[in-house]
Amino acid sequence: PAALPPAALGFTDVNLNSRNTYEVSRRRSAPEHLPHGGTAPAEPAPPPQEPAERARHRVGIAGAGSSFAEFFTRNFFTKKTKELKPAVQSAPGWKLFGKVPPRENLPKDSKIIQQEYEARTGRMYKPPAPSARRKNIEFEPLSTTALILEDRPANLPAKSVEEALRHRQEYDEMVAEAKKREIKEAHKRKKIMRERFKQEENIASAMVIWVNEILPNWEGMRATRRVRELWWQGLPPSVRGKVWSLAVGNELNITPELYEIFLSRAKERWKSFSETNSENDIEDAGASVADREASLELIKLDISRTFPSLYIFQKGGPYHDLLHSVLGAYTCYRPDVGYVQGMSFIAAVLILNLEEADAFIAFANLLNKPCQLAFFRVDHSMMLKYFAAFEVFFEENLPKLFLHFKSYSLTPDIYLIDWIFTLYSKSLPLDLACRVWDVFCRDGEEFLFRTGLGILRLYEDILLQMDFIHIAQFLTKLPEDITSEKLFSCIAAIQMQNSNKKWAQVFASLMKDNKEGDKNHSPAPKS
Repeated sequence: PAALPPAALGFTDVNLNSRNTYEVSRRRSAPEHLPHGGTAPAEPAPPPQEPAERARHRVGIAGAGSSFAEFFTRNFFTKKTKELKPAVQSAPGWKLFGKVPPRENLPKDSKIIQQEYEARTGRMYKPPAPSARRKNIEFEPLSTTALILEDRPANLPAKSVEEALRHRQEYDEMVAEAKKREIKEAHKRKKIMRERFKQEENIASAMVIWVNEILPNWEGMRATRRVRELWWQGLPPSVRGKVWSLAVGNELNITPELYEIFLSRAKERWKSFSETNSENDIEDAGASVADREASLELIKLDISRTFPSLYIFQKGGPYHDLLHSVLGAYTCYRPDVGYVQGMSFIAAVLILNLEEADAFIAFANLLNKPCQLAFFRVDHSMMLKYFAAFEVFFEENLPKLFLHFKSYSLTPDIYLIDWIFTLYSKSLPLDLACRVWDVFCRDGEEFLFRTGLGILRLYEDILLQMDFIHIAQFLTKLPEDITSEKLFSCIAAIQMQNSNKKWAQVFASLMKDNKEGDKNHSPAPKS
């Protein structure tokens, strides 16, 4: 059979650029050329010369095409099609795809809303005159308290005259208090800045003297009155470590090479303990393997608690491995002493002011002093002598507080042990502890106990109002706002002299009495 034309098959001309589905459905369901009335013409009859069979076939195909279009039209548009309205600007008809046309009701401006409100309510908003506004807002509190001066909203009852006056008075009082606080804080800040500038100037001038005059002639000038007075004022941080090293000395003759040897031993021991956790090492210089292992484990635990607020000695901090090395090397150098809690604070202060090897040398020599050795070796008899000597000067300088402590049977070991073990580096702020260390390196162990008496003098009035528990808690954790000026003025007021006897003489007499007592109580020799 001959091919039928496309129009005879009922194919619809779908325009891909059509803007909506409604137009597509119209093109599918109706021919392109509709009369003006909008109704489709009847199916044209076949030409007379065309056979009847071909005509029937043609009409069947066309009918199938129109029913197919009617199916889609019926499914998508079930409601009756109304007369189309004129297009609205950029979005004609119902839009299924594409951009949403702009909304007719745009957001209103605040001025428009205000105008509508005024037109609806009949009230006019009058902004306050610039002269009536508060001018002095420098010291006004930044809170809602200032709202008490504002007028209430129009839908609420107005303030009475008495209420408005009371609010004004309360507001003025708050502003006055805020202004006083601000002025007081400003004066305090200025005072702190002046003291800081003055201190920096003193440190700068003192540094020049220490570097150019004192350190080059250390042995000849260290005991002079001028140097001692300059020493009391505090050492400049730039020369502090050098002066500490010279003052402590090196009686043990430790060299940097010797430190490296003991450090390598400590690293080998750490490695063996971490890998095998063995206990097959032989005893070394009176210290068992278990004691050495306990010391190494205690070092790890104690380092994490050393100056925790600085975050430099904890694991991952810049000085963690350095502190670990110094303490580990010391346990190998002095296995008879090992590691004792509190050593980490002393080593940490030295590391902050000295190089690694110099810090170890100063650390080992410092702990070899009689007082530190007695405490770190837990020599009870020697510790009791130090406590007894302390009480002699305690009673001499602070008799009222001494009797108060005696009434509660509060002995010096309760608070002195922590102070002496850490050389006040744990109990006092770090900068103040370094000042205590300055004079300690100058005067020796006597200044440690003098500092303890200075602390008791500083807080004497507070301690007299406390009982045993509160005194112990207070002296264990001293206030953080303690200043060097107040503390050192109290330390200067402490007289380390009893019956014309100084600290060394009092301590020597106690040692002599102890030896004579030991002789008297010694058993008689057997015959």
